[in-house]
Amino acid sequence: MRWATRAGVHIDRSACAWLIQRHVDTAAEFVFVTDPDQVPEDATPFDMRGVDLGHHGSDCTFETILRRYHLADPVLWRIAGIVHEADLEDDHYDAPEAPGFDVILRALSLANDDATVLAMTAPIFDAVYEYLRREVLTPGRTPGRTPDEPDQP
Repeated sequence: MRWATRAGVHIDRSACAWLIQRHVDTAAEFVFVTDPDQVPEDATPFDMRGVDLGHHGSDCTFETILRRYHLADPVLWRIAGIVHEADLEDDHYDAPEAPGFDVILRALSLANDDATVLAMTAPIFDAVYEYLRREVLTPGRTPGRTPDEPDQP
């Protein structure tokens, strides 16, 4: 299936592409357009003004996709908080990682085309998903630390 979004991907669009490819459509192909009229007829648009898979209420597109596809994984919702704060900066979530993600995505999008940004960020989102999954499975422990290393306060 083809999916279309605005050219010049940033945090919400790159995170959504990862979410779609990993949890909605493993065969997803992405098209980048500069005008909504350029969305191919066989593509599902996301993170574009006026489309179903866009910002709704206080939700960013990542959250909208989680709701539309009934993805209740708590790790995905933790990532949603980071994406939301990096995209909207409204203090809706406690996501201290958000400013770092914002800088990384802005820098990558300045130096690369959209397809390259998605290729570069997918492993990052995979790694963050695994890190947060371990955090959820072992509350109170910092993922990546050995059992004899003290956790940070």
